[in-house]
Amino acid sequence: MTDKKETVEKEDVQQDTVAAEDVASAQQETVAEDGVAEVGPEIDVKDKRINELESKLEEEENKLLRVLADFENAKRRNALDQEALVKYKAQSLLTSILPVLDNFERALTVEVKNDEAQSIMTGMDMIYRNLLEALKGEGLVEIEASDKEFDPNFHQAVMTGSDPDKSSGIVLEELQKGYLLKDRVLRPSMVKVNE
Repeated sequence: MTDKKETVEKEDVQQDTVAAEDVASAQQETVAEDGVAEVGPEIDVKDKRINELESKLEEEENKLLRVLADFENAKRRNALDQEALVKYKAQSLLTSILPVLDNFERALTVEVKNDEAQSIMTGMDMIYRNLLEALKGEGLVEIEASDKEFDPNFHQAVMTGSDPDKSSGIVLEELQKGYLLKDRVLRPSMVKVNE
């Protein structure tokens, strides 16, 4: 009889457990009129927390991507700056030497009458050509101006003139030579332009 009693008690406990689970399940989930399950308060809190954490994670990932993009941009800018530094390393030196070239050119236009002065002029011409070749080796390029179309990127108009044989905007005369360092203007050509 005790066995029977224990069996009945076990069945009662199992039924109570099933009933308790049904009650708990009914409390957590109620079905709305349209058939969609409504979530209980515990699940609502968890879902909100999960959504908050997912949005924070997405926000942090976006921040990380922005930082990485900024870092890559800084690396690229630094590489470009280094490249420009190497490419234009002689800019300040060449800019300082341009007046020396101008003085050599002016001196070489002087007419000499005796042999002694002629030998000095020949020596100056050799020095000028050697200097010019050394500067060209560093990337110095003379800007062509005479009989060219006026370009404000390379020419500085200081005078205007009138020549009926040439069209308007053509450089009539170069008053001072202009120079480029590779593709950068060191000094624009001073020119006289046709009206």
